[in-house]
Amino acid sequence: MPDQLLFSYGTLRLPGVQQARFGRELPGRADGLPGFRLETVTITDSAVIADSGSGLHPVAVRSDELADVVEGTVFTVTAAELEAADAYEADDYTRFSLALRSGEQAWVYIDAATAEALRVERLVAAQANAEALFAEVGRRGIIRAGVGERQASQEIRDLANELFGTTRHWHKRIVRAGPNTLQPYRENPPDRIIEADDIAFADFGPIFAEFEADLGRTYVLGEDPVKHRLAADLPQVFAAGRAFFAEHPELTGAELYAEIGRLARERGWTFGNIHSGHLVGEFPHEKIDGADIESYIAPGNTTPMRRTDRLGRRCHWILEIHLVDAERGFGGFYEQLLDL
Repeated sequence: MPDQLLFSYGTLRLPGVQQARFGRELPGRADGLPGFRLETVTITDSAVIADSGSGLHPVAVRSDELADVVEGTVFTVTAAELEAADAYEADDYTRFSLALRSGEQAWVYIDAATAEALRVERLVAAQANAEALFAEVGRRGIIRAGVGERQASQEIRDLANELFGTTRHWHKRIVRAGPNTLQPYRENPPDRIIEADDIAFADFGPIFAEFEADLGRTYVLGEDPVKHRLAADLPQVFAAGRAFFAEHPELTGAELYAEIGRLARERGWTFGNIHSGHLVGEFPHEKIDGADIESYIAPGNTTPMRRTDRLGRRCHWILEIHLVDAERGFGGFYEQLLDL
């Protein structure tokens, strides 16, 4: 990980704390955090108290007054120093990426409740942008007969840039049509020209304000009633899966995957992937580890989905529905936030 910007308004600015935690004093520059104000939190960690010299520390909370600004200092820190700062800050704080008065984006330790509220707001806003993008894809007829999947993907990328400015994507951009719709995400089938009676899907992961949106939608060209039925079943299976998640507080990834498979079979389809979703959050700070089964809604994940991550933040999930008709050679795809 490259060096990071860290904004401090409290005891991390003290030379003694920096020497104790980083082994050096950090050069910094003044800046401010708009829209926040300071409160006080009581620290009980004896090591933190020993380094800082006090059990009372300031904590930044979101303010209702737009004119409020928390003054502080921006430091450039290494990945190891950022981890050391994480260890220093108590459970009352959560590290969050925020825009400073200067316009720079920096890590800031703020109160946990504010951080979670901001994470939810940004995840939901990112998804809303992605939904607007795919709605416009339908209105403009980007998924159409006679163009290649790769070209359609590039046109969706260009549309995202037109609507939202230059937009990064956190995973490969996918458009698949016809028999290629049988292939799950990890596969890379050859580019195919979309045909007049195809079913096709798009799977994009645009990043908005450093938060991932992961959205999949299916489009049916022509009048094939079975393809239209599959496309109609996708959001229904998603809704049923979301309801099952809501009804079972201790649900594991393996249990939800099994239920999604049952819902697919109930409607006459086969589930088309080895998992049915994954964790989602900030980018690139929560890239999904392909070797970590606990990051997926999948067989073998016996960990409750309602949990916190290593930084104490609530886990949020994307639910993926990939239904296929292997006999007729097509499938469809639908995904979005599960728990928000």
